[in-house]
Formats: sequence, structure tokens, C-alpha cells
Amino acid sequence: MAEDAHENPEGIKRWLTTVDHKDIGLLYFWAAFAFFIIGGVAALLVRMELFFPGQDIMSGGTYNELFSLHGTLMIFLWIQPALAGFANYFVPLMLEAPDMAFPRVNALSFWLIPPAGLMISAGLIVPGITTVNVGWTGYPPLSVADPNTGLDLWLMGLILLGVASTLGSVNFLATIFGMRGEDVEIHNMPLFCWAQMATSLLLLFSLPVVTIAFTFLLFDRNLGTTFFTGPGGDPILYQHLFWFFGHPEVYVLILPAFGILSEVVSKFSNRPIFGYHSMAYAIIAIASLGFLVWAHHMFTTGMNPAADLGFMAMSLVIAVPTGIKVFNWLATMWGGVIDLKPPMLHAMGFIWLFVIGGITGVMLAAVPFDLHVHDTYFVVAHFHYTMVGGAMFGIFAALYYWWPRMFSGKMYNMAMAKIHFWLMFIGFNVAFFPQFVLGLQGMRRRIFDYAAGAGWTGMNQASTVGGFLIGAGILVFMINALWSFTAGPVVHEDPWGGEQRPEWEQDDWVPESPGPGTPAVQAEEAS
Repeated sequence: MAEDAHENPEGIKRWLTTVDHKDIGLLYFWAAFAFFIIGGVAALLVRMELFFPGQDIMSGGTYNELFSLHGTLMIFLWIQPALAGFANYFVPLMLEAPDMAFPRVNALSFWLIPPAGLMISAGLIVPGITTVNVGWTGYPPLSVADPNTGLDLWLMGLILLGVASTLGSVNFLATIFGMRGEDVEIHNMPLFCWAQMATSLLLLFSLPVVTIAFTFLLFDRNLGTTFFTGPGGDPILYQHLFWFFGHPEVYVLILPAFGILSEVVSKFSNRPIFGYHSMAYAIIAIASLGFLVWAHHMFTTGMNPAADLGFMAMSLVIAVPTGIKVFNWLATMWGGVIDLKPPMLHAMGFIWLFVIGGITGVMLAAVPFDLHVHDTYFVVAHFHYTMVGGAMFGIFAALYYWWPRMFSGKMYNMAMAKIHFWLMFIGFNVAFFPQFVLGLQGMRRRIFDYAAGAGWTGMNQASTVGGFLIGAGILVFMINALWSFTAGPVVHEDPWGGEQRPEWEQDDWVPESPGPGTPAVQAEEAS
């Protein structure tokens, strides 16, 4: 049980045997960051291939493998486990709980991820196996006909990740409903906990459906069944099953970032979040409506027009609770004293980019517009503005906000953190805004090359330059992290001042009093 005292072995044994929620949270984050680097390199290679029309720095098959691997790693092995890491670390602290409800199950949830990641990436390390090359969605009939063994490993890896997420979701719900401290009620717990509660419910109800889809796909590939191809099979059935999970998965990735934004915006505006209860209920509304919009990804499949209208209407309605959250963040800042530290910069970048992603999402929810831009780079740009502009900027906002809490009081360099933000923010817009234009001009996504006379070269080159600016920003972050661990100043309390939040009140993270020559500073001085 959570009340049991944890042993604290040293060195590698600590990390291999720990059941402490804080250690497991760190394991989640660093494992996710390793997959992020692999996925990021794959993205840069894809952009290099598209820099000039007609150039071949790789084969078409390798190109397919890279964009498929990029999408899979970024969604399932970077954003989702990184956010789960923050939840593991901070939800029990915010709830004043001693640990997660089931510490050993919590450890198991993490330790299923590395083997799943290795199965998904097997083509990179095992001779004779090709990495998944049918896109991150795995649509049949191509995914049934492809003889690549790596595709079977990819499917089994995703199923294993689903098991890990299911165990984690049950654990979070048990912790939130059964482990809260005496002073923490549902209606006053931090919004990050509300977001994690909704995320866990989304996963719990959507994962079984996509697990069935992946299992049926494995059967079609290896046992001769015809769920999705052949007599009686229907490839559109796979799309329904996949997107019944896939669209809630979008909110699985963005709702925890919403919770992070609420914490950061409130802290660095020096006032309580505006409209706490409306923010909490908006989270539940988004999660509930997320199950009613899956087929807006399928307007071109020939569904009944009445179904198209229904899914279009629900896709427009879901913008309302999302808009409430954006309005309340802006209202919080409007009445506050804004402190533009790195966490707040990333939070404001999140809002700007996510609003663009949201507006273009409303455009895509309209059937006539979607029919014209479906499967073009307009959709790629929208998805990245929502997921990268939203979830990833939220991850870095959380990281810079909670860094000293997570890493024994070590502080980072403020100037380098701001350079990281501006490189990533500018690079992101340079990389992905031109893709809206490319989509409107008709450039299809997932193409290996394009004609020199198509008029797409300039926009593709800008997109590639933006990708490398993002990469430069990540490199600055890594240098800053290394500096923080080796020579960073030490803080002995919440470095941001203002109202003390629950996660900062426990003193288990506070380093010993500084000895001679050990810097101990507040955030204002760590620059």
C-alpha cells in the first residue's frame, strides 16, 4: 500500500527498484525525452528531403519509415509519457497524498514503456526488420498487405503501451478519489488534478476500442481473418475504431497541458485563476464531447450526409468549453501582474499557438472546407499547432516552472531558457505556418517529392529552416540542463515567490543549507 515506507537504495538500483512516485515521474520524463530526440531527428531528415524538389537523400521507403516513426514516437512515446511523468510527480503532492494509490502498479506502468518503445523502433536496431512505414494511423488495406515484420512489432508495442496507460489511469483515478488529504476536496483541488482525472477517464474508455482494432489488424495480417479486408471485411471499420480512440487521444495529450497552463498562468500573473469552477467544468465538457466527434476525421469516406452534419455540429460545439479556458487564462493575466519568466513565456506561447490551431480546427470541422484540404499539409499544420504548439509548449512551461522542485533545488540559467523559448517559438511558426499555405495550394501530406514547377519550393524551404531553429532551441535546452545539473545555483524554497502551492510545501526536495562556495539564489538572480 501507499503507506508503506519506501526503501531508498543508492545508484542504479534506486532507479530499477523504486516505487516512489517522484522517481517514477522522473523516469517517465527522461525516457520520453530520449524518444523525443529520436522522433525529432526523424522529422529533420524528412524536412531535409523536402528542401529541394527532385533531390533524393533517401529512398521513398526510408522516407515513409521516418514520417511514420516520427508520428508514433512524438504522440505515444514523447508527449503522452512526458505529461504522465509530471502527473506522477505532482498529483500526489497536490492532493497531499503520501504516494499513488498503488505504487507497484505505478512502477509496472512505467516499465512497460521501454520494451514497447523498443518494439516500435525495432527497425532502427534489428537487422532485417523495417520500421513501420504505413503512417502512425496504420490504415488498412496497406497495413494488412505489407509483409514487414516491423509492422507486427509496432502493433504489439502500441498494445503494450495501451496496457501501461490503462494501469496508470486506474491508479490516477484511485489516487484522486481515494487518497486526497483532509483539506483537499474535489471542488478545490488544483486544476492540474482535474485535467489528469479527465485524461484518465478518456484513456479508460477509449483504449479498449483501439486495442480491439490493433488486435484485429494483427489477426488479419497473421491468421487470415478478414475484419478489414477481403470478403466481408471493411477498411472503414478500422477508421471508426481508430478515431474513436484517436480523437479522445488528442485531448489526452492536451488536457494535462491545460492543467499546467492554469497553474503557470495563475502563478506568474500573481492572482488566482479566473473562473476556477468554469475551468474545471470545461475540462469535463471537453472530455465528454471528445467521444462524439471522432468521424470528423472521416468526412471523405462517403458517410451518410446526416452523419456528416452531426459530427460537424459536435466538432463546432467542442470549441465552446475550449474557448472558455482561453478566455479565463487571458482574464487571469488581465487583472494580474505578469512576470515574464521562462515558464510564463512558454505559457503565453502555448496560448497564441493553440488559438491558431483551434481556429483552423473549427475550419476543418466544416464539411465543405474539409473536403478540399483533407490529407493536405493544411491538416499537418493544424495538428502541429495544436499538439506541438499546445502540448509541447505546455511540457516546457511545466519543466521550467517545476525544475528546482524536481531536481533537488538546482536552478537553470534564465537567459538560456529565454533563448530556448524564442528559438522554439520563432522556429515553430516558420516551420508550420507555411504549411497552411502549402495545404491550400494542394500539396498532399506524406509525399516523398514534388514537382519543381508546383510553386511549393519556397514554403518547403522555410518550413525546413524553421525545423532546424526548433532543433537549435532544444539543443540550448539540453546545454542549459547540463549546466544546471553540474554548476547550477541552488534554491531552498519556491523560487517564484507569491502564494505557496501545495507541491512546494513539503521539504523533501529542499537541499541542505549551502556550504562555503555553494550558490543559493532566488529565481531573479539565476540569470
